[in-house]
Amino acid sequence: MSDVASDLRQVIRRLEAKSRASPAFRKSGSLEDLVGGAVEETDRGNVLCVRRRFTDDHRHGRQPLERARGLTEAPLALLARGEAPGGPRLLYLDTETTGLAGGTGTYVFLIGVGFFDDGAFEVRQYFMRDLDEEPALLAALDPLLRDVDGIVTYNGAGFDLPLLETRFVLGRRRWPDTVFHLDLLPAARRLWSARLPDCRLGTVEQHALGFVREDDLPGALIPQVYFDYLRRKSPGQLPRVFEHNRHDILSLVALAGWVAEAVVQAPAIDLGPDELAGLGRLWETADPERGEACYRSALERGLQSPARERVLARLAWREKRRARWDASRELWEAAARGARIFDARPWEEMAKIHEHRLRDFLAAQAVVTEAIEHARAHRAPVLVLDALHHRLERLTRRLARLT
Repeated sequence: MSDVASDLRQVIRRLEAKSRASPAFRKSGSLEDLVGGAVEETDRGNVLCVRRRFTDDHRHGRQPLERARGLTEAPLALLARGEAPGGPRLLYLDTETTGLAGGTGTYVFLIGVGFFDDGAFEVRQYFMRDLDEEPALLAALDPLLRDVDGIVTYNGAGFDLPLLETRFVLGRRRWPDTVFHLDLLPAARRLWSARLPDCRLGTVEQHALGFVREDDLPGALIPQVYFDYLRRKSPGQLPRVFEHNRHDILSLVALAGWVAEAVVQAPAIDLGPDELAGLGRLWETADPERGEACYRSALERGLQSPARERVLARLAWREKRRARWDASRELWEAAARGARIFDARPWEEMAKIHEHRLRDFLAAQAVVTEAIEHARAHRAPVLVLDALHHRLERLTRRLARLT
């Protein structure tokens, strides 16, 4: 069993035994001094809080924070897939936890939040100095959640918010599940999954924001740093945990401004072809014409395989729905002949158009014959070859009946 799991059992047993941090630690203030925080009182006890304010023109990498201040309902609704906030007040939220497994055995020990306030962006970080301070930690967060119109996270839908809801339920607090939530991870995946090695926040912030963290503590080490702190009551590497979390919040608000601005200006924005293709995916359902314009702009700027073939296929489907058979066939042909990996679908769609719409059976037969040659060259699965042979035989019989 892992050392982390063993450490977690030890701290849980200490909580169940209702042990408390020593009075000497409570009064030392050493951690408060190192992180620039202060102990604040809530209706459920005391909690350590660190507050930092950044002017609107503060740049996180290349991106000014102020670009996120004026986020409007339209891009927010698009990014949240149709849901819109009830007002302009947004809370940017990120947590640090005792593990990634989730469930009742995982604790949130540091909650970072950020919001615009009176010409500045304020970051607050609430820290649980021992497990018995969890009620105070949740009590500090609760009014903030209820005083905003929406929450913005990065992978919050899959991790942060479900975990916080669990802690609220266990702490006999009502979780505000009706509040608007925007998770930026799905948008980041649409924009950069084809270009970047991964869509972790640290990777995306370097590419989109030009922000590079110096001496950053890897997230995988953060739970162990907290366990060490609980055992020794020494700050150790905790200041680096606070810094990591603060950078997460600043990257979150800067990225929200970047993405919203790109969405509003698309396709008339100077971006790479992969990002334009991603914007096309974001707009495709809400505004098909705008989505198509993004796709075509991405192709014009040299979109590469395999994203190129996916975009050509999307455009071909749109032309097919419009009954513009020649335009659809040309797009399918470009997708078929430019692909590095064999895909039977463009060939099949070309054959269908020739056979059923243009009534050119010879052309349909030639397309299927060429598709079989490509399939063999690429060692396509037997089922794919069988389907193509079946189509060819049917076309051959049909042509024989016409002669």
